[in-house]
Amino acid sequence: MKKKGGEIMNPGIYATWYELEEESKPEFLDWMHNSYIPQELTRPGYLWAAHYELGYVGEAVQKVVDTLIYDKSSALGSGRGFLILFGGLSAYTFFDPNPNQKEEQQDENTSKMLGMRKEVYTCTFSEEYRVDGLDVKQRGPGITTAPAIQMGNFNIDNYTNETETCSWYAQYRLPFMTEIPGCIGARKLLASSGWGKHSILYEFTSLEARENYFVPHEANSNDEKVWTSKILPTLIHAPCSPNVGKRIWPNK
Repeated sequence: MKKKGGEIMNPGIYATWYELEEESKPEFLDWMHNSYIPQELTRPGYLWAAHYELGYVGEAVQKVVDTLIYDKSSALGSGRGFLILFGGLSAYTFFDPNPNQKEEQQDENTSKMLGMRKEVYTCTFSEEYRVDGLDVKQRGPGITTAPAIQMGNFNIDNYTNETETCSWYAQYRLPFMTEIPGCIGARKLLASSGWGKHSILYEFTSLEARENYFVPHEANSNDEKVWTSKILPTLIHAPCSPNVGKRIWPNK
């Protein structure tokens, strides 16, 4: 948490999931990495950015994903190609100006380039709490999120189940994340705007570390002897959730 004007503020994250047509990828990614992101990071309160290519869930976890409950609303973007995260002093950072106001102020080229994105889905989050992993010192550059991530976004089917889900994170999943090699950390997020109230962001040193140390734990989620099997049926996921990404900017 950070202090601003005497008040304690939780860090904010603005997340955008989207897809691109294959032929537009080279032009878009060059513009995104060399023009758009650097310009956005000059805005007051913006601290870091990370851009991920998605699609690395893997066969073992995909079997779990196939059993999840999804919102089928056509109004929700289902982007599973890319995810861009901007980190701010707080969620407040991303509401002054807000995304609609920024869109009104865009120049013609920015509007054209952002218009290449398909199935766009956005949320603005505050960090509810976080834990550090054994490899937290490998975070970076700076405070940027990790080279590999897994991120989920969901609602809970009934408010009466929220205590159980939050307890599962506090007592089971997040303590596990502090114990496995290759984990940089994990962040439980709450949305200020966007469809999904809850989000979880797991950070790894590499896709290989996730596969070796996290996937065996995640793959047994539907085992009735495991607490997770009681949680999953109460969650309603966004179409883009969960997904696994490899960071493509910054690429250090």
